[in-house]
Amino acid sequence: MLARKRKVRLETERLTLRPPEHGDWRGWSELRHQSREFLTPWEPTWADDHLSRKAFTNRVYWSQRSIANQTALPLFLIRREDQQLVGAITLDNIRRGPAQSGTTGYWTGEKFARMGYMREAILAVVHYAFVDLDLSRIEAGCLPENAPSRRLLESCGYKYEGVAQSYLQINGRWRNHVLYANLRADRRGRTDVG
Repeated sequence: MLARKRKVRLETERLTLRPPEHGDWRGWSELRHQSREFLTPWEPTWADDHLSRKAFTNRVYWSQRSIANQTALPLFLIRREDQQLVGAITLDNIRRGPAQSGTTGYWTGEKFARMGYMREAILAVVHYAFVDLDLSRIEAGCLPENAPSRRLLESCGYKYEGVAQSYLQINGRWRNHVLYANLRADRRGRTDVG
């Protein structure tokens, strides 16, 4: 389990994964702004103040509370070679008891897409979730037409489980999502996504 005062920091070959800090605002808002058109088709509609310092401050406080309460693990992907923010991943909706599960969500800045950073991050978070948090199941969902995200999930051990109708509001519309799960002791076969 997450210790209330423990700082979570995961290391991969090229990245440090750590919770957002107040000093990250400028880099985060610039990367999100530069990637807006790239991200818009895959995300909920941004609030008018989405990129503001105040909204980011609220995000940092939410992150701190979530980690302390053991309900989520929001992490920024920081490239070690130059301390550049490349994206974020969250293990959210952490459920204990009989479920022992959570849900992954992620985004990458457009200029860092398809460079393998998110694959490193997902593998690190999955390992941490199974080994350190003792979770049994990690879920993820994405739009059916998002073939790169589907291939990414499958390459990280997630298996297709089905379709959830009107699962999330994305870009202003209720959208169906394909659902995936990664199980600690998985024996299911691989599916192919084109």
